[in-house]
Amino acid sequence: MMTRTQHAATRARQRAIPPFVEFLLDEFGERIYDGRGGIRVFFTQKSIRRMEHSFGRRPVAKMSEYLGVYKVDDSRDGMTITIGHRSQRMKRR
Repeated sequence: MMTRTQHAATRARQRAIPPFVEFLLDEFGERIYDGRGGIRVFFTQKSIRRMEHSFGRRPVAKMSEYLGVYKVDDSRDGMTITIGHRSQRMKRR
């Protein structure tokens, strides 16, 4: 069961991001500490290839509109703080 704040649940609804995408982020997404108490989770080329290996290319291609989704988890308890669509490249430190 994914735990998320009320804010994250509201944002997911507003941005039309299904719970399955959050599950895929948990399973395949890359995690980077953001330096402010959060962990950014997003899809990279490597994580997309792992999904293609698990599910096949066609199903992953059908989900292409969701491959730009990211979420921010709390580094202390793992609860999802927010979720959204990337408009810019994720900067790595």
